[in-house]
Amino acid sequence: MMRDPKSRASQRVGEVVRSLRNDATISRTKLAERADIDVRHLARIEAGEGNPTLFVLIQLATALDVKPETFVKGLTATDLPENLKPYSEADFRRELRRREGA
Repeated sequence: MMRDPKSRASQRVGEVVRSLRNDATISRTKLAERADIDVRHLARIEAGEGNPTLFVLIQLATALDVKPETFVKGLTATDLPENLKPYSEADFRRELRRREGA
C-alpha cells in the first residue's frame, strides 16, 4: 500500500535517491546491499515515506558515489512536515520579546 510522503523533504530525498540509483543502473536490492541497509527501508526512503538518518544518507551517498549534501541541496524549513516549526535566531528573539511583553 502506497502512503503519502512524510513531507516535501522526504519526498525530495526519495526522488534524488531513486534518480541516482536509476542513473547508476543498479537495482534497489544491490544499492541496499552496497549501503548496508535493509531493502525495505530503501523502498520507504525512495517512496518518501522514510525519514533517513544522517548515517543512512552517508551510507547511500557512499554507495552512489555522491556527496551526502546531494540529498538535501535546496531543502528549507518549508519542506519539513507541518507540525515542525523551526525558528531562526531572529524568530526566536522575536518570540522571546513577545512573551516578555505579554
